[in-house]
Amino acid sequence: MGSGGRTVGRKLAEKLGVKFFDKWLINELKKRYDLTTEEVERVKGGNGDWWCQLLNAAVAIGQNMGDMSYVPHDPNDEYHLVTTSEMFRAETEILSGIAADTSCVVAGRSGFYVFRQHPNHLSILIQASMPFRVARIMRKQNLSEAEACEVIKKVDKMRENYVKKYTGTSRYDSRNYDLVISADGKTEDQIVDLILEYIG
Repeated sequence: MGSGGRTVGRKLAEKLGVKFFDKWLINELKKRYDLTTEEVERVKGGNGDWWCQLLNAAVAIGQNMGDMSYVPHDPNDEYHLVTTSEMFRAETEILSGIAADTSCVVAGRSGFYVFRQHPNHLSILIQASMPFRVARIMRKQNLSEAEACEVIKKVDKMRENYVKKYTGTSRYDSRNYDLVISADGKTEDQIVDLILEYIG
């Protein structure tokens, strides 16, 4: 969170003339399970789009009990039960279907793992130093330095726990990627150009 990966992904997709998938996936999960955006993010334990992760880091929604996440869909109904395992399987199925159907850029979503067997996949990690990330979140979300730092740490932990649980590896392990780029000292457009140069 805070390295600008999603913005880079969107700009890269525009340059390549392909589709960009991020929030679209959340909408697919919402339709599949008849959940709100916040409920999807609660079940997934924070592995969603960055705004919902920011919300999850600041506000506790529902109760988490191991793999079972209880989320209220309608105040008048009984609690709707969805597991994070079920959500991960659904996400993997959706992403695999996308890759089989069209060329695209996917931000996050454990794509390095989901697409690992796809013959034409390219996994890229955009990383940045904590000062860079904190400054970016402060600017975009109008947070104090302490608030931004706390949010980043919480989101990082949620994402890492989610990825480790369902992929058996760390999202920080550079061996999972074809290309690793540091965002420090670079604009988003410069990072896009580096990726395009790598692709050739």
